[in-house]
Amino acid sequence: MKRHLWTWAVLIWAFAACSHPADTPSSATHYTYTDDYGRTVEVPSAPQRIVSTSPAVTDIIFALGGESLLVGRTDFCTHPAEALRIESIGGISNLNVEKILSLEPDLVISGSMIPKKSTAQMEKMGVPTVHVIEKHRFDDLYQNISLIGGLIGRTAQADSLNRTLQQQMEGLVAEEISPVPTVYYVVGFGAAGNFTAGGDSFINDIIRMAGGRNVAEDIKGWSYSLEALLNADPDFIVIRKEDKEAFCRTQPYNKLTAVKEGRVIPIESGLIDLQVPRNIEAVQLLHSAFSRR
Repeated sequence: MKRHLWTWAVLIWAFAACSHPADTPSSATHYTYTDDYGRTVEVPSAPQRIVSTSPAVTDIIFALGGESLLVGRTDFCTHPAEALRIESIGGISNLNVEKILSLEPDLVISGSMIPKKSTAQMEKMGVPTVHVIEKHRFDDLYQNISLIGGLIGRTAQADSLNRTLQQQMEGLVAEEISPVPTVYYVVGFGAAGNFTAGGDSFINDIIRMAGGRNVAEDIKGWSYSLEALLNADPDFIVIRKEDKEAFCRTQPYNKLTAVKEGRVIPIESGLIDLQVPRNIEAVQLLHSAFSRR
């Protein structure tokens, strides 16, 4: 449950923030970089010891072949499995700055949930810290891959990865599904309220590109009423694997047509909750499920 709350909080913080492009590195040992919070940071041109405090950042660094540069990651950075071999610096909202400093990083790359005081403390100790956050649209993934590729000296690999992902997406988007199925993605449910991804999210884009229509596309933010969900009675429910059983046996969700007719799609949370290259797998999985209706 703690992991789910953290994921939800990360998404809320991420979509509330704005992004800014990085400056172009020079041949000098350091260059000026403007991060996604508009902060100007002097970063090394060729970092050798990187700490990632974001699961999305860790995921992208591995996808770019830069894992040998990682000396630290959070408890939530669990993909790929090889990431578990890297020393953990603990949680995110309660960042262990002392542990990070003990790893002697020359660069820390953070996401959306790092407290400002932690960033200030690391910079006071001489550790450059930049924020590459998850953004609103699916296509912003390509920007984040390029930003991180530039930071870790993997620009060519980032360009190659982006081309591959874009080619894969072009093939999927061309395969339309008719009639278009309605879809609801479960972020949270139960007594605490119902939460989903609104139209201002990259998750909404994933559903759309997979051939579906998000029943919550007209809302902004994450709160969704139970009445609206029951009235929409979507063709498909998409939910984290670990939540499927509880959702399907809980009233009144068990009265939804998608539940009664077995159209609840379990998905690994990292495929859809994080803005990472694996989002293509989410599009492929959902497209396949929608097509079999």
